[in-house]
Amino acid sequence: MREQKQHRGRRTGEPRLRTRAVHAAAAAAAGAQEGGRPLSVPVVRSSAFAFDSVDRLAAAMAEPGGDFVYGRRGNPTVQVLEQVLADLEGGAAAIATASGMGAISGALLALLRPGDHVLAQGCLYGGTHAVLSDLARRFGIVVERIRTEDAADFEARVRPATRLLFLETIANPTGQIPDLPGLLAAAGERGVVTVVDNSLASPVLCRPIEHGADIVVHSATKYLGGHSDVIGGAAVFADSALHRTVWTRAVELGSTADPFAAWLTLRGIQTLPLRMSRHCANASVLAERLEAHPAVARVQWPGLPGHPSHERARALLSDFGGMVSFELEGGRKAGRRFVEGLRIPRLALSLGGVETLVTHPASTSHRELDDRALREAGIAPGAVRMSVGIEDAEDLWDDIERSLKAT
Repeated sequence: MREQKQHRGRRTGEPRLRTRAVHAAAAAAAGAQEGGRPLSVPVVRSSAFAFDSVDRLAAAMAEPGGDFVYGRRGNPTVQVLEQVLADLEGGAAAIATASGMGAISGALLALLRPGDHVLAQGCLYGGTHAVLSDLARRFGIVVERIRTEDAADFEARVRPATRLLFLETIANPTGQIPDLPGLLAAAGERGVVTVVDNSLASPVLCRPIEHGADIVVHSATKYLGGHSDVIGGAAVFADSALHRTVWTRAVELGSTADPFAAWLTLRGIQTLPLRMSRHCANASVLAERLEAHPAVARVQWPGLPGHPSHERARALLSDFGGMVSFELEGGRKAGRRFVEGLRIPRLALSLGGVETLVTHPASTSHRELDDRALREAGIAPGAVRMSVGIEDAEDLWDDIERSLKAT
């Protein structure tokens, strides 16, 4: 793993992220309790909380972060996850949700109104693309895609009605890295709210709030949870006022995280820095060998010097991530045969777990597109997306090489 960048704003004597990831949850759960403090966060399953005073109950319903009232509005276990994520991302507050799309949808629905203009990165997660398209169709919100290599295209397309800019730290599956500092600064000068999906990087590799993001969203299902056993999401906010605005809508939508899902995510976060180091190291080994293999036409991993986003990745990320996409010379048929011939990597749609997962996008997530439309989306018919796990890299390569020979 590349040398960990020193996060801006860390006070002298304050523990670094890898230390906070291990201890922050227990500290937040224990509070001021003396002696006999639990090492693990308790799971509070109560759906409601009792009061002795009508006035205190009424006051608790008015704002986030106060006394617990009802599970949809807040829960002690879920609150610990929110505090930990706000700490690791460098935000003022967070909202834990039932899924990553719950976090994205809650933020978009809270902030956008009919007639608003949205600028979005060209290559976005399919669920994000779907909700933006639905908002455009049903509510007259104008969604425009921009190039994100620098702020020039944003500056050319921003208008008085532009309300929101949506970016991904690492685009899925192309590995594109946007010019976060330039784009976020330009949006801030225009009063445009910025949302950055940090799921593929995690706060270990990048903290977008440090570069000027207003909201950072996560699919906690991915690297945060890290064990393919939980569905969850989160939105982290740079300031409390924006958090309060989105929290109100999230409560109305019913997107609150389940306490046990929050507990599983907290458990995963304790090993997040260790896992990310291994994901990235394995991805480096596989990407370099794939690039040299005659059956592979192209590899998309930002750690490779030939990747279009390599220099931006070096500047923004502490490492290059665990997602490797590559295009096989044999096209669509070769891609299908390759993923079906693997023995260690599992054929599945998710990513970010300890096990290596593969998909063939042309046959699955982008199956509705013909070869021309796939190329326009930056996805070749023979492309394979591999979420590299933490297995032994040599075992993974032996299996990959064997399946490449058989395609």
